[in-house]
Amino acid sequence: MQAWQLQEAKARLSEVIQKAINEGPQDISLRGRPAAMILSHADYEMLTRPKPSFTAFLRDSPLHGVELEWEPDTALTREVGR
Repeated sequence: MQAWQLQEAKARLSEVIQKAINEGPQDISLRGRPAAMILSHADYEMLTRPKPSFTAFLRDSPLHGVELEWEPDTALTREVGR
C-alpha cells in the first residue's frame, strides 16, 4: 500500500487509480493524517458483498454431514490444575 499526500494524489489521480487496481488500496493523507483510501472496484465489491449467516457458513462447509464420534464426560467433578 502506498501513501499519497492529497495534493500529489489529485495531480496524479490516474496513476493512483491504476495502482489501486494493480497493487491494492492507496492511502490518501490530508495534512499528514490519514484521510481516505482509494480501492479498486473489485476490492470494494469484496468488502461490501453480503456475508452468509453463521448457520449458512456451517451448512456450506465441506465437513457438513460428517459424523463426529465423541463421548461426553459424565463425571460430576473434575480436577483443577494449580
